[in-house]
Amino acid sequence: MKFGLLVLLVLALGSVAAHFLLQDNGYVLINFRGYAVEMSVPVAVFLLLLFYFALRLLIRIWQAPRQLGEAAARLSAERAGRRATEALIAIADGKLAKGERLLTKAAAKSPAPVLNYLAAARAAQMQGDRERRDAWLRLAYEHDEDAANAILLAQADLQLANGEREEALASLNRILERQPRHPEALRLLARLRHEEQDWEALAALLPMLRKLRNIGRDQLERWTLDAAIGRLGRPELDRAAIDALWRELPRAFRQRPEVRRARIEALIRAGADAEAAEEIRRALKQSWDERLVELFGRLRPPDPRRQLAQIERWLRQRPEDPMLLLAAGRACVRNELWGKARSYFESSLAMRPSAETYGELGKLMLRLGEDAAATDAFRRGLQLEQGGAEELPQLVAETPRSDPEATSQG
Repeated sequence: MKFGLLVLLVLALGSVAAHFLLQDNGYVLINFRGYAVEMSVPVAVFLLLLFYFALRLLIRIWQAPRQLGEAAARLSAERAGRRATEALIAIADGKLAKGERLLTKAAAKSPAPVLNYLAAARAAQMQGDRERRDAWLRLAYEHDEDAANAILLAQADLQLANGEREEALASLNRILERQPRHPEALRLLARLRHEEQDWEALAALLPMLRKLRNIGRDQLERWTLDAAIGRLGRPELDRAAIDALWRELPRAFRQRPEVRRARIEALIRAGADAEAAEEIRRALKQSWDERLVELFGRLRPPDPRRQLAQIERWLRQRPEDPMLLLAAGRACVRNELWGKARSYFESSLAMRPSAETYGELGKLMLRLGEDAAATDAFRRGLQLEQGGAEELPQLVAETPRSDPEATSQG
């Protein structure tokens, strides 16, 4: 643009110079409808330049209101952007009320006012004001109904963070009614189901979430594990239901120790102790798991002698395993081997004192009629449960002394 004006200016100056330097300045004749206009070439060039600049001036005058409006809008948007930045810095610095005020003041002139209202809603919730939070969310929706899904997602996220699970579910359902496979809504719904420990509902969502691939692998794996363990932990499961749930699980998850343990616990609750014992034996061959040993010791199989023989075979390989010694003691009690049971319990306590083992020893001492030893074991176990902060009093009552007068009267 500037170059073109420069060229025209040079031409104009050249034509004026030619008018004075050249004897023949050229001749221009314009004849239109009987009217004739005569002039020299330099004058014609000058008039053309004058016309051009007059036309440019008229165009600029015509465009001035729009350009002034655009400039004012740009200035206003820049000012709103600066206020929004200042507001976010204030929120990050803990000045929530100031940040919220700046965001809402800048919203009217912001190029994206919905973002201002959403950020203000978050700031209001951080101050514990649900009503004001919901008011900003309503303003965001009224300002741009096309952004309804984004606003509802932000609302559900805030409600979840605030423990409003029913309200969050209603917000997510509104999105899913219009868009059943909305990735972010399904992710938040899965998070809600996980928090509610609604394992059946979470398990129903997992296949779709795997296809959408909008969730990190670790998170999806955690939800899959928790859903599997939670479903296997239902007390009403019978043998057939346990097998059906097991078949639904991906093969890789069936080998996870925590999932196998949940299945074994389910078998025990269903009364399938013999099968649970076999599952434990197979699992312990692959990797030693102290919690499975503890479960094996609690089993009540049809043949308790076989159970004890298995534990003692393991003990030959792990003679100083406190949980294995506890399991051996429990198996000895079932086989009525009182002395052996006591020895195993005391060996376990020597390796690792625990309230659970003291409890088993106390029950055994009561069975054997050794009340003082039983009381001491229970006292030590209770002291361990309470963190051993202080010594607990003896619980055995002293034997009342005989009254000499009563004796003499007798």
